[in-house]
Amino acid sequence: MIVAVVVSAALAALVLVLAMVLPAITSPTVPFGVRVPAGHVHDPAVTRQTRLYRRRVLAGGITAAGVCVALFGVTGETVLLSVLLLLGIWYGCFFLANHEIRAAKAAGGWYEGLRQRIAVDTGLRTDPPRFPWLWLTPALVITVATVVVGVIRYPSMPAVLAVHYGANGSPDRRAAKSVGTAFSLVFVQIGMTALLGAIAAAIVHRSRPDIDPAHPHSSARWHRRYMALAAKTLLGLVAMIDLGMLGSSLLMWTGTVTSWAPLVVVLPILAAVVVAIVVLARNNRVRDEEEPDTGLTHRDDDKHWRGGLFYVNRDDHALMVPRRFGVGWTLNFGNPRAAMLLAAVVALIGLVITLRFTG
Repeated sequence: MIVAVVVSAALAALVLVLAMVLPAITSPTVPFGVRVPAGHVHDPAVTRQTRLYRRRVLAGGITAAGVCVALFGVTGETVLLSVLLLLGIWYGCFFLANHEIRAAKAAGGWYEGLRQRIAVDTGLRTDPPRFPWLWLTPALVITVATVVVGVIRYPSMPAVLAVHYGANGSPDRRAAKSVGTAFSLVFVQIGMTALLGAIAAAIVHRSRPDIDPAHPHSSARWHRRYMALAAKTLLGLVAMIDLGMLGSSLLMWTGTVTSWAPLVVVLPILAAVVVAIVVLARNNRVRDEEEPDTGLTHRDDDKHWRGGLFYVNRDDHALMVPRRFGVGWTLNFGNPRAAMLLAAVVALIGLVITLRFTG
């Protein structure tokens, strides 16, 4: 149980820290998901909402910790409850700041008299960034190794396999040995590798960079580097997820019982998530390459962002676009292909839930 509490606390702390630092690593021209001209990035309304957001997140995090400690004594559940509660608090704080800055922008006429333009990198069609295939190799090697080890060990596996471990590291559900049972986590590995690999490829070849019309050349160069970095980071995360699945499979195949069993899966994935966030956060802003300012500004496109987080634009053929708040990309929910990707995500989640609650 101590391990479960430690894991829960680590995940909750990660969510809280990320929520606190997001305003500092997000592009200053989209504070809390609101597009603003460069001349208003330090507007009193923006700086005030940034202070209020951090205070609300911190207060909410302290409150959530108290609630989770109290409920833990009753339900024994920690991880899912604390993380979901913090995510709900985070979005509430974000939405309040988004609403207030939108109102200030409209009331102050921040875009009046400005020359709004859209900058594009036409070279992405003729000379797109290369997909980092070598970074996919570790995930493929780990998955193949899991299959090979499973095939070798299958004849000597116990007749009844532990298909799930509780928070104390002891098996709480068992099932008769079969190919489907023994290789259930391998199927998750394959599905996760294929899905996240496809997302990495979409970032490189099907995403639209958000190029700054005021500094189009340096912004386009930065976006190319950032797309490649994001794809590599995501593929590295896939490898660590597959490593966690390998460790969990070994526990199941050998019947190992240990209080540290949850860490076999959670630790490599949590470490990879932290590294991925740090890498992307450190490179999430366009570098100043002393390019002369063109005098142009981003088009005010807030109407396509629902709630400041969800992008819906049927006229935009891009499958993925940069997030307005945080790091990484988000789907264009106005693109029909987004439904296919979401269906794959739902199918994978369904597989995981099936393995979690049946056996």
